[in-house]
Amino acid sequence: MNHRKYKHKQAKGLFDESLRLEQLTATKDPLIKLKERIDFELFRPLLEEALYKEGKGIGGARPYDYVLMFKILILQRYYNISDDMMEYAILDRLSFMRFLDLTLADKVPDAKTIWHFREQLVKKNIVGKLFDRFKEELQKNHLIANEGKIVDASFVEVPIQRNNREENKQIKEGEIPEKWKTNPNKLEQKDIDARWTKKNGKSYYGYKDHVKADEKSKLIDSYTVTDASVHDSQETENLLEEEDKGQGLHADSAYSGKPVKEVIERYKMINHIHEKGYKNTPLTEEQKESNHHKSKTRARVEHIFGFIENSMHGSFIRTIGIKRATAVVGLMNLTYNIFRAIQLGYASA
Repeated sequence: MNHRKYKHKQAKGLFDESLRLEQLTATKDPLIKLKERIDFELFRPLLEEALYKEGKGIGGARPYDYVLMFKILILQRYYNISDDMMEYAILDRLSFMRFLDLTLADKVPDAKTIWHFREQLVKKNIVGKLFDRFKEELQKNHLIANEGKIVDASFVEVPIQRNNREENKQIKEGEIPEKWKTNPNKLEQKDIDARWTKKNGKSYYGYKDHVKADEKSKLIDSYTVTDASVHDSQETENLLEEEDKGQGLHADSAYSGKPVKEVIERYKMINHIHEKGYKNTPLTEEQKESNHHKSKTRARVEHIFGFIENSMHGSFIRTIGIKRATAVVGLMNLTYNIFRAIQLGYASA
């Protein structure tokens, strides 16, 4: 006897999309809390003030809502995906559409539109202001305790440039190779700001994210971006602020030395920097014990970089030049702070 197998196919219903979203909610979609807890409208005034003229032209397509586009950039940093993949993900994922308040009938910004919006944030130098705007919210809700600070830095890698030895030498000396000057298209694709460096025998190419974190909350308090070759300790002064006065400052032994010590004294902070041993003057047992005690606090900053590397899928970015890198790293730090604030129980009023 011939037995035929039939596949049961359910007819598409009006509520299929809602049922699927309910399943996503049940599996703890992280974007649910992001949507419920963060009022992204608090960023609108800054975005409109900086970008309004951009959409003022006569005729042409109406620009997408600024807050919608900003939320897309936050999603992009959380999942660390390219512009092309971001466009595809919005079209493909119901969770993304729900977070962005888009329906299947809505037009979705394409990769070029996402790139253009981010470029406007770069040109207007607004990312730092957006970071500070959310920091105001954190302070207002007493999430930044100001009972101590930690400074540290992490590499942010970018695509490796395929240059010859002479071109690399000229870039290192701050010069632009002649061939690139006469070829604007090629120059646009060349990163003349990123640098190579080594740490623990491993080579890195790109930039550094220098952060000052709040000791208690593990929120990023301030940040700067440099090329990868800049020593961690060199950015200490640029990270500190007058409001840090009287607080303890923790950091590993890379920050030890007279220059940082003078900066700490100038800001009237309490020095908790790890002491460093040298070839002819090794650390005493007392100093080792002191460093061990300090490590319990200093290690809290590792939560930041751990979250970025694991939950946010790494700190590799697809940019050219330090201006763009600074903006994208700023968005990365802001995205971390948003998710950390949710972990701490923050919810917009």
